[in-house]
Amino acid sequence: MAIIHYLNVKQGDCTVIQHDSGRVTVIDVCNAKPGEPLTEALLAGLAKTERGINGNFQQKKCPVNPITYLRDHGINSIFRYIQTHPDMDHMDGIKALFETFHPLNFWDTNNNKEVPEESWEGSPYNKEDWTFYKHLRDTNPQSDPRRLALLSGENGQFWNIGEDGTPGGDGLYILAPTRQLVDAANEKGDDYNRCSYVLLLRTGNHRMVFGGDSHDETWEHILQNYEEDVTDIDLLIAPHHGRKSGRSYEFLDVLRPTLTFFGNARAEHLAYDAWRRRGLKFITNNQANCMVVDTSTAPMTLYVTHEHFARSINASTYYSDAFKAWYVGPITEDLIP
Repeated sequence: MAIIHYLNVKQGDCTVIQHDSGRVTVIDVCNAKPGEPLTEALLAGLAKTERGINGNFQQKKCPVNPITYLRDHGINSIFRYIQTHPDMDHMDGIKALFETFHPLNFWDTNNNKEVPEESWEGSPYNKEDWTFYKHLRDTNPQSDPRRLALLSGENGQFWNIGEDGTPGGDGLYILAPTRQLVDAANEKGDDYNRCSYVLLLRTGNHRMVFGGDSHDETWEHILQNYEEDVTDIDLLIAPHHGRKSGRSYEFLDVLRPTLTFFGNARAEHLAYDAWRRRGLKFITNNQANCMVVDTSTAPMTLYVTHEHFARSINASTYYSDAFKAWYVGPITEDLIP
């Protein structure tokens, strides 16, 4: 069964999936830097907290470097890297990541986004990452890595078809984008969230949805075409890192995830109320630092890298050498008080 890591990477996204096949998928990247070890200051920061589940655990001050994290977990290669959409908070450090792990497959969208030269002045992001991404996107033919611009409903060997041609593979199913959504993003040129990937992972009897930066048009398509597949899911990686984005949250009435992972943002910018009104539970990177999900159990089991948050939920927590994280408990509706 798969192991899922949702990393604490500043106000960006990075998810790592270790599939049962031994293949590794990385979805987006942020805060990746070559050869940067955990520092004394960061390790000290991991202990900072306020008491109580609703306290400010201050973990957004202690982001991890995905390159270091992958190495610490014995991951030396990436089978597929998925760029959900061409925003810099989802590709911060892509050049270093590729130069370190050399992904074999690169999932992208056929977007036409350009970044004006003047926008780099004062930017927290590195122009070299954008230039590297553009080379991957625009240079043809490409065989290293193999570039795939996949659309809703497409099937293929290894991602959802096994080596023997039977359904399954790594259990990745593409819910979005559609060709129409990509075309709309390119024609309007003002919001490339329209062409964001949304992925469904099936592993055993568990279902997880990775929301990218999807918006209302994307969810209309998903609910019209995949409602049964996304009803009452086990885990949701929140669209837009969980930030408010002037959008409808009616899709939550169908998904009703047992648990949702939020990224980092100022509290007033996170869409807490959309989840709370529906009685849905969530955890943020600011609370837990990195979240690790073991899908081999039923229900799935949650671990987090911030001991004090784990202990605030489960006084009997323990450190798992296998997951390099602290045990929280089974992912059920009662996990989070």
